[in-house]
Amino acid sequence: MKKEEIENQLHDIVKVYLPQDVNADDIQADSHLMQDLGINSAHLVDIALDVEDAFDITLDESDMEAMKTVSDSVQIVQRKLKP
Repeated sequence: MKKEEIENQLHDIVKVYLPQDVNADDIQADSHLMQDLGINSAHLVDIALDVEDAFDITLDESDMEAMKTVSDSVQIVQRKLKP
């Protein structure tokens, strides 16, 4: 799966959990999920579960802790998708 495809799917997953005062257009590769996009910790867990379902991967606790930015998340998914 191409990096751009992963980014697009992550964008679609993350935008569901954005607070009302944050626009989906604000989601950038270097956006920090909590600090820049205002996503709370409970929603981070939901995002991780959605990522697991969308990409058919399993994230462990260290993966979830490392998912600080959109770019971090893309890299983790890419690593997990490699055979």
